[in-house]
Amino acid sequence: MNIAFGQYKVTKDRRGSVPPNIIFIMSDDHAYQAISAYDNRLIETPNIDRIAKKGMLFTQASVTNSICAPSRATILTGKHSHINGKVDNHFPFDTTNITFPQLLQKAGYQTAMFGKLHFGNNPKGFDQFKILPDQGSYYNPDFITKNEGNIKVEGYVTDIITDMTLDWLQKERKQDQPFMLMYLHKAPHRSWLMAERHLEEYTSKTFPEPATLFDDYSGRTSPAAEAEMSILHHMSWAGDNKVLPELMDELKIPEIGMDKRRYVYEMSRFNPSQAENFRKAYAKINESFKKAYPGMTAQDKMKWKYQRYMQDYLGTIKAVDENVGRLLDYLEANNMMENTIIVYTSDQGFYLGEHGWFDKRFVYDQSFKTPLLVAWPGKVKPGSRSDELVQNLDFAQTFLDAAGVKAPADMQGESLVPLLKGDTKKWTRKGVYYHYYEYPAEHMVNRHYAIVTKDYKLIHYYYVEDQWELIDRKKDPQELKNVYNDPAYVKVRKELHAQLDQLRKKYKDNEELSQVYVDKLMEDASNGKVYGVSPEKIQEIKARRAKVVSKK
Repeated sequence: MNIAFGQYKVTKDRRGSVPPNIIFIMSDDHAYQAISAYDNRLIETPNIDRIAKKGMLFTQASVTNSICAPSRATILTGKHSHINGKVDNHFPFDTTNITFPQLLQKAGYQTAMFGKLHFGNNPKGFDQFKILPDQGSYYNPDFITKNEGNIKVEGYVTDIITDMTLDWLQKERKQDQPFMLMYLHKAPHRSWLMAERHLEEYTSKTFPEPATLFDDYSGRTSPAAEAEMSILHHMSWAGDNKVLPELMDELKIPEIGMDKRRYVYEMSRFNPSQAENFRKAYAKINESFKKAYPGMTAQDKMKWKYQRYMQDYLGTIKAVDENVGRLLDYLEANNMMENTIIVYTSDQGFYLGEHGWFDKRFVYDQSFKTPLLVAWPGKVKPGSRSDELVQNLDFAQTFLDAAGVKAPADMQGESLVPLLKGDTKKWTRKGVYYHYYEYPAEHMVNRHYAIVTKDYKLIHYYYVEDQWELIDRKKDPQELKNVYNDPAYVKVRKELHAQLDQLRKKYKDNEELSQVYVDKLMEDASNGKVYGVSPEKIQEIKARRAKVVSKK
């Protein structure tokens, strides 16, 4: 049955309701600390905040595996990484997985995707797509398209993705069908190149330091100290902090990782005008750094690199917020807000200097938690908040439920629709499951799985180490102290172990399956096929693992 709805003529779903349009907005590595609806100490994001004002902000939203491609696979499939097979960024996505866009398309939705997918070149279930290859580029990016082949577009990637999205809404959207639109930003992913219009403002800003910037990791197990995510030691001078390679040579500063190659690659994407504006903007920074560097202590270098990191990272978010505003303005101007679900999220959180880190991967809050804002006029109370334990695992079933489409029985999440409508009685989840796999690899974060409740985290690092952590989230919000062996937590520890065992059984995860994934990556790493890991490092890890196993 077709009925009129605003400017639309749409079809009722199997429940006799008008199926909502769905707009899924996702940025890459956007920390919740960098959205002013959560915390305005670093940046104001008035347009993203508009979604929170119109709908619900989730304070305990999290991911199942804090790394880019696996998070996206979980979102699309509604399954944990060990079930959908995309456990890390190294191995390919199994395209036999059924995704929620395929199901919505089959149910009559018009579907489109613009921006960063991160894997594959032909996403299934989309009537239209224009996606970045792999990570994509900030300036003059290439795109893989459904109908135009591979193209290169002049300009700044955040603006371009929005242009493509608005162009589709204006020219290709069918008014007699509901639509599902995935609007996916590259920003603020590393290497953090902001738009030209923001260079002068953001390279002049100073930002407050987090309380744990100089964390020494003494209160936790060894994986925190082993990780290669230190702003001081692992963030590159040229590739990340924009120190000129020739100045590095003059000051005899050794490279960190890709460093100069990363810088040279990004510069190669610029046209002459963009390159000139970029060099002008960073000239003063390089001049002052040249004078200061010879007298800098390690603490001075950490503070300097943190400020440079925040300037560039937050500068990219400024453009994301502006462009989210462009989309919302278009929807409002064209009477399209009604009966449209608008979601803003990130593929995971990110460390903004907490624990001295950048990047993600750990189950500690800044990478485990992710922003989640949902507006749905007439269904979600404006300005509402939820502290329930929701995950990216839940998106697929939420969208299918909202559309009146039956979810496959093997999906592992839960629909958020009852929470969005204010019905908390139907939400019974007391703990969420987390499992990170990509080790050995770039950043060297040990494999671990965990249960997270509102009060505690129980974490098992199982490769290469075999260590347990228990974090009291209420008493230790900065997550600095492992209380696993504290006698006062014996009862809590026992209860959490039982709950963790139940979750692993529920989600069909186990030691044997984990070992399969370990063996696959170790084989590739031993053959030099894993980025950031040398064959010599693999031999060192194998020797360490043998010692750990011998002590069991």
